[in-house]
Amino acid sequence: MTDLDLYRANVGVVLFNREGQVWYGQRHATPPPWNWQFPQGGVDEGEDLEAAARRELREETGVVSAELLAATDDWILYDFPPEAMNNAKAWRGFTGQKQRWFAFRLIGPDSEIDLKSHIDEGGEVEFDAWRWGRLDEACDLIVPFKRDAYAQVVRAFAHLGA
Repeated sequence: MTDLDLYRANVGVVLFNREGQVWYGQRHATPPPWNWQFPQGGVDEGEDLEAAARRELREETGVVSAELLAATDDWILYDFPPEAMNNAKAWRGFTGQKQRWFAFRLIGPDSEIDLKSHIDEGGEVEFDAWRWGRLDEACDLIVPFKRDAYAQVVRAFAHLGA
């Protein structure tokens, strides 16, 4: 049995458009080939998980006009790769991340997407570029150590895609 306390609480967001495509962000200053991912981030102490997902979506994409479509019932886990464990400050002693995933639909215009919107609040840019794509592309775009987690997300939300 896995000790969930070894995993940092995190949320992930799959943002769908009206055509059933999903939003992919190109990680800031990250070289190809595996530099695309969905928005994700940590959960603050006592923060509601859906509220955390909406906060991360806003911080990383600028999107606030989104309706909830679905959420995973259980935590989806991934371990940090051994080479990343050298950066103890970044991982704060955790083995990996436990994530709850949320599917939202963008109900505003694409022009609402603003990758630099959070900088005014002292935040950092997470993504350099973005695009719409198919949900089933996710596992080919993400870094290898997150692929199993992304495969679970794709299965969980496949019924929502184009």
